[in-house]
Amino acid sequence: MNDRYSRQILFPPVGEKGQHALAESHVLIVGAGALGTASAEGLVRSGIGTLTIVDRDYVEFSNLQRQQLYTEHDAKAHMPKAAAAKKTSRADQL
Repeated sequence: MNDRYSRQILFPPVGEKGQHALAESHVLIVGAGALGTASAEGLVRSGIGTLTIVDRDYVEFSNLQRQQLYTEHDAKAHMPKAAAAKKTSRADQL
């Protein structure tokens, strides 16, 4: 594992084995609203291997104050929430 996860690897309940298990895991989030976007960001930051986000809604300006993965550009483009969340929640961008 790399330095990105070094602090949580030091935490005994996680360790190298737990971090490896996270990296091998696949999580499905249904709904990319306030809770879904916060969960997605936390999972990506923790090192989850694969994340699938399902939401059939579109980003609106009213979403921006509580749904942290979306930008004004996403709202202007009326981007699907799942596509906008995917674009923003990549580990190399957080």
